[in-house]
Amino acid sequence: MAPNEEFIREVDDEYRRDRIALIWKRYNGVIIGAAVLVLALVGGWRYWEHLAETKSQAAGARYEDALRLSREDKGPESEAAFETLAKDADGGYGLLARFRLAAELGHGSAENGASAYDALAADTKIPSVWQDLARLRAAWLRLDTAEPSVVRPALERLAVPTNPWRHSARELLGLSGLKTGEMEFAGKWFDQIAADRETPPSLKQRLAIYTALVAGGPVQVTQ
Repeated sequence: MAPNEEFIREVDDEYRRDRIALIWKRYNGVIIGAAVLVLALVGGWRYWEHLAETKSQAAGARYEDALRLSREDKGPESEAAFETLAKDADGGYGLLARFRLAAELGHGSAENGASAYDALAADTKIPSVWQDLARLRAAWLRLDTAEPSVVRPALERLAVPTNPWRHSARELLGLSGLKTGEMEFAGKWFDQIAADRETPPSLKQRLAIYTALVAGGPVQVTQ
């Protein structure tokens, strides 16, 4: 390296050191404060993650306890456990508890369970796919007791080709037709089940029975 080039490099390095020293002298408080803030934010995020994981694990344990009570046929205790968890837990376990509570209520009274599902279906804070599931469950519980005009509108909304619950909705619509002896109505929905390439295998097996019932026509009751 030529002497002039070396001299220029040394002067340039010295200039950089002086600039860094000057910046540090003027702004060391700001730099240190920013570093502390970054560390605090990282530490706070880690703590929040740990807290969220701990709460989720605790909610999961409570959910399993409530399920155990249900399996042991301790209905009132199970309902109380799910109700408390639904109020206390955030996120997934809180929503699961609400669905499970509606199912538990449905064991004792179909209308009470359906009303609990209605509340879930009307809750705009939960994803639409779960609102639709609640509508489906409510219709299922009312299928044997409510008038078709009460049950069918919600199911017909779910029976469209783009809805993930369409298979079950079509099955319930077909069953409602069988129940009232409306074989043409029932057959329309069973045909849609047969034509859908994504129909689950288990439903295809039941479909053979349904179509045979439709072909047999309404049952004639003789006196």
